[in-house]
Amino acid sequence: MNAPIKPRTPARRIAALWLEVLVLYAGIPLVILALRQRLVMLAVLWLGAIAIHLFLKKRHQVSHSGDWNWAGFRAGAPGVVLRFAILASLVAIAMWHFAPQAFLSFPRQRPAFWLIVMVLYPVLSVWPQELIYRSFLLYRYRPIFGEARGYIIASALAFGYVHLIFLNWIAPAMTFAGGGLFAASYRKHRSLALSCLEHALYGCMVFTVGLGSYFFTGAAWRH
Repeated sequence: MNAPIKPRTPARRIAALWLEVLVLYAGIPLVILALRQRLVMLAVLWLGAIAIHLFLKKRHQVSHSGDWNWAGFRAGAPGVVLRFAILASLVAIAMWHFAPQAFLSFPRQRPAFWLIVMVLYPVLSVWPQELIYRSFLLYRYRPIFGEARGYIIASALAFGYVHLIFLNWIAPAMTFAGGGLFAASYRKHRSLALSCLEHALYGCMVFTVGLGSYFFTGAAWRH
């Protein structure tokens, strides 16, 4: 017996989704960069995430508890932590070798502020980004990207692109690679909790080893 043929998404619907992608993932970062206001960036991030959360719940019947998926988190966490330990060690060694003056400069020079960042960064930054660049992108734009390699590439590209606002090449390059890792983890285990953990680990590592200046709007928008 032949498998049922999935109905094709109408061309007009595909065109509308592409327009949404361009506006949300390409246009809005350009607006943020043009305005160069940190409060605007945070407002867009959080208001966008809240709107997306409500949209996914209403339009795609995606509950936050279901998308958080602790079973998927438990299944994927050991592999995520092991991979992080290897990659973070390589990044730390590279920083120590090539930029010893910057290596661990943040925790050494401003330990109290570093601790605050370690606590607040996962809370204030990671969840909305993962919702926007992993969960929403999969559920909303599955008709154009699919849910395999196309989704992972789209997520990585969008995540790297938004970091152009920091006006250096290191931030987009690192977040393109990181976005691919986070999207692959989310696709495999369908756990937003897991992708948030992975994102938080690498983000805190970046600030700790001395790469934080490349992800700081104060340095990028000074002039």
